[in-house]
Amino acid sequence: MLKKVGVYAKKNHPDAEQLALMICERLKKENIEVLLEDGLAEQIGQVNGFSGEDIPGQVDLIIVLGGDGTLISVARQIGELTVPILGVNLGRLGFLTEVTRDELPGMLELIARDEFQISDRMMLDAIIHRGDQEVGRYTVLNDVVINKGALARIIDMETCVDGRHLSTYKADGLIISTPTGSTGYNLAAGGPIIYPEINSLVISPICPHMLTNRPIVVWSRSKIEIKVKFEDDVVFFTADGQVGRKLLPGDVVEVRRSEARTRLVSSPSKDYFEILRTKLSWGER
Repeated sequence: MLKKVGVYAKKNHPDAEQLALMICERLKKENIEVLLEDGLAEQIGQVNGFSGEDIPGQVDLIIVLGGDGTLISVARQIGELTVPILGVNLGRLGFLTEVTRDELPGMLELIARDEFQISDRMMLDAIIHRGDQEVGRYTVLNDVVINKGALARIIDMETCVDGRHLSTYKADGLIISTPTGSTGYNLAAGGPIIYPEINSLVISPICPHMLTNRPIVVWSRSKIEIKVKFEDDVVFFTADGQVGRKLLPGDVVEVRRSEARTRLVSSPSKDYFEILRTKLSWGER
């Protein structure tokens, strides 16, 4: 049985206050302690908030009020801790935050009875090498993106998989995506949707110069290395669309499966294909 639940919310979202109060009230009746992230606690007038970095080590489950971006940010804070996350969608599309505001009360009842499902989601480690030095390390849930600046020309990206040359992409950029991230930037770039439990990664070029350069699916245990080649242009590395840095000519970005994983809570009454149909409006005219 759950004893403690942590709650995070998108900063200053108008619906977060009401939902947080409802969560506190309902879970308190079930003798479940609620730890509010300090910004959210301040928003609803409580003085006993907790640092977002400290909550994951103290709770049995985390509820995130916001969109997919908020959930992804929390997933990175959790790191290698395997605390399950329930996402409540206060945003727009919401592939990861699949529970709606109206569905939350019923979901809280399932949580109190320990009758929810958990889906384990793969994460990636991305390491930036500059010569013999490691200059950056990131753990991501959705994707790693290398892309050019607004006024830059196309860039060359020499790409190897497990030490074997795949292609030198001439493109605006390259996306390395997990199955979870396959419905994000990868999908917009023409990549495939990958079922969450399939052990694979997707390499998708962004606006490639050669039309024959298509997205490719590789094994999840593959080590992918991308050496960027450019002169005086601006090239960026981005992790989950939220954090990143500029790259220098000759930098190598290494991407591989992480030992960390994200555990997403879902309702027993929903399945992945229902979510796809709803979010992507499949079957509508």
